[in-house]
Amino acid sequence: MGVEAALPERIAIDPAVCFGRPCVRGTRIWVSLVLGLLSDGMTVDEILADYPQLTDADVRACLDYAARVAAGRFVDVA
Repeated sequence: MGVEAALPERIAIDPAVCFGRPCVRGTRIWVSLVLGLLSDGMTVDEILADYPQLTDADVRACLDYAARVAAGRFVDVA
């Protein structure tokens, strides 16, 4: 199964959980938290050690989610 097929199984957006922020399914770990940790220089192995409920596939699904969002409509942040 490719990452594309796994995305709906790994990422959830539920208004009743974490105010509707995208989370790793079955957790309250925000996709933005995982992305922030990666951008701060943490390795996947370090993230998995700090958040043992996550899997490598969960982290990769967060990256895939971010790539899809970034490929969408342009939003001017300036």
